[in-house]
Amino acid sequence: MRQIFRLSGVALAFCLQVITAGAIEPPAWAYPFNPPDSTPAPDDGVVRRVPGSTVTYPLGQTRNPFFAPDWHPGDHPPMPAIVGQGRRPDILACGFCHRATGSGGPENANITGLPFDYIVQQLRDYRSDARSTAMPQRLPQKFMISASKNLTDDEIRQAAAYFSALKPRRTIRVIETDTVPRPVVVNWTWVDPASGVREPIGRRIVEVPEHLEQFELRDPRATFIAYVPPGSLARGEALVTGKLPDLVSACASCHGADLRGMTIAPPIAGRSASYAMRQLYEFKSGLRTAGNAALMKPVLEKLDGDDLLAIVAYLASLAP
Repeated sequence: MRQIFRLSGVALAFCLQVITAGAIEPPAWAYPFNPPDSTPAPDDGVVRRVPGSTVTYPLGQTRNPFFAPDWHPGDHPPMPAIVGQGRRPDILACGFCHRATGSGGPENANITGLPFDYIVQQLRDYRSDARSTAMPQRLPQKFMISASKNLTDDEIRQAAAYFSALKPRRTIRVIETDTVPRPVVVNWTWVDPASGVREPIGRRIVEVPEHLEQFELRDPRATFIAYVPPGSLARGEALVTGKLPDLVSACASCHGADLRGMTIAPPIAGRSASYAMRQLYEFKSGLRTAGNAALMKPVLEKLDGDDLLAIVAYLASLAP
């Protein structure tokens, strides 16, 4: 099931690059790619289980993109068809990529509890090409953009109503550290291969599943560790709370006092650091401009890549 990819020296240098003059490149640590020749291990026919669930599935079923593995049916109301099965041949099950309760993973987005109108607008923006991404060839983003082209307005409303009604769980543990397990890529996400080898963290965040099999089996209760450089949380807290007004205004002015969203902006507390970094990069670079997204570019104008890293590290450390 696992696709393995190690950073080359060039790619590592790219991750740790010096960022100058406010202009930054897409951070490689936030946009991991599977190697082109990666293939999943064959289905061994053995049924799988995850902690806290009595449900079992054969491995092949958990890989079916037109099926959302429902490991914990008591955690949510009945899934609409578009969430649980998608619509063949063009629309994958929303709950396959984003999991049955929308918790997602570092490879895509946690959409649990996002405001109804916000979800509707993002799907419409994807459908109209008003929203894109720095790396549209990455499979998670490619699937999202492709699926949105074929969604009906009714399907968009059904999915938005379902996910917006769910309560988010805390899924991320942030650890400041000088060194990290040398990561590899599995399913478009950095993972700890348990090799015992560690390396300097440098100027990046390494966000990995705590239990790889739970992640691979698409368990919505899977949890993650975000390893961040020392000092990131204090720097991020200062930036987010407006203690450095010459650089950036307090996020609470749009995202609410608890950073759990307002009418004008979505919740940002407890977000995946990888996902949040992709969004901040795309706001800053002008790739995200639709709707209220245009308001973010001037907010980020004076921040460099290290500042963005600190912001997303701090946000990931908060309870959603």
